[in-house]
Amino acid sequence: MSEQNPVFIPGPTNIPDRLRAAMNMQTRDHRAPDFVETLAPVLEDTKRVFGTSEGQIITFPASGTGGWEAAICNTLSPGDRVLVGRYGMFSHRWIDLCQRHGLQVDIIDCPWGMGAPADQFEQALSADKSHQIKAVLVTHNETATGVVSDIAAVRAAMDAASHPAMLFADCVSSLASMPFEMDAWGVDIAVSGSQKGFMLATGMAILGVSPKAIAAMETAQLPRTFFDFRDMLTSNKAGGYPYTPPLQLIYGLRESLSMLFEEGLENVYARHFRLAEGVRRAVDAWGMRLVAKDRSLYSNTVSAIYVPDGFDSNQLTDQAFNAYGVSFGVGLGEMNGKAFRIGHLGSLTDVMTLSGLATIEMAMADLDYSVELGSGVAAAQGYFRQHRSAFVQTAA
Repeated sequence: MSEQNPVFIPGPTNIPDRLRAAMNMQTRDHRAPDFVETLAPVLEDTKRVFGTSEGQIITFPASGTGGWEAAICNTLSPGDRVLVGRYGMFSHRWIDLCQRHGLQVDIIDCPWGMGAPADQFEQALSADKSHQIKAVLVTHNETATGVVSDIAAVRAAMDAASHPAMLFADCVSSLASMPFEMDAWGVDIAVSGSQKGFMLATGMAILGVSPKAIAAMETAQLPRTFFDFRDMLTSNKAGGYPYTPPLQLIYGLRESLSMLFEEGLENVYARHFRLAEGVRRAVDAWGMRLVAKDRSLYSNTVSAIYVPDGFDSNQLTDQAFNAYGVSFGVGLGEMNGKAFRIGHLGSLTDVMTLSGLATIEMAMADLDYSVELGSGVAAAQGYFRQHRSAFVQTAA
């Protein structure tokens, strides 16, 4: 019966029945007029979630990693320099991808639990007098550490350095759950996916691409075929795809957007803050601490939590799954064995979140943690009671 339990991993997220039904469709002709009539409005409406009116939405049958690859292959050439801060597992993986593509990667190493180093970016860009750095890459929401970075501050640093580099942002675990303002923040490519805030199955990379990034295609020399922006934009303009599209996900995205807009994006963001704050109150009640170093860095989609000295976080997540059939995020990279993660994004309510807190408390008790059963749940309950949602019908 564990399939009836929600998951508390930071993605893929729980899929609402309404979206499961939307994706449970028979094969259709993707060159027929009814697909043409579906695709264009979906791409246009997705711009609202990215916070762009100037950019284009481009989708690929892939995960967010495919979106990363598409971003660099369409805009950069072998040997180009990029500037990246490494402060978690996913910023590290983006670095690895760039290096494998023959790019020169200038890395600013930061302690895990910190965010994008805007001040150090400014110093590096100011020192780059010949403008060899072609792009700055930032992970908006570092899923491994539960840290959100200030993208507007990074853009301000780039502007202060008067540097023409493009700004790429990984917003896979933040988009459609936390505010993202692509145009206002000066983001040139924003990379997301179908399986987190959009609450769909994994399998579609979703990118917002600025006019500047589209223009960069003209000089970019990295090879691309499957991930070619030009092929996709040309086919999309005619209402189609350059190859077989992920039909079920596109129709699912149409319904996901309807759900998000019905709830209202501001209400979606407020719900995620409320759920995250309830989890944070529980963490305080347990006497534990978050990996994120400062409140300004706290993510509203995932909390990474250190376990006490002498305990193994992997044993805790295993106990929660084996004894109670509930999944929590394991510690990744430097956090392996030291921290576990509670994903609180997508299709979740106050009540569902309380069930996750109760479950992890039981697993802690099973493993002789010094945690009083009900303490974290009570702290979250108190917060939820004082901050009830004004919008009762949530995205669940």
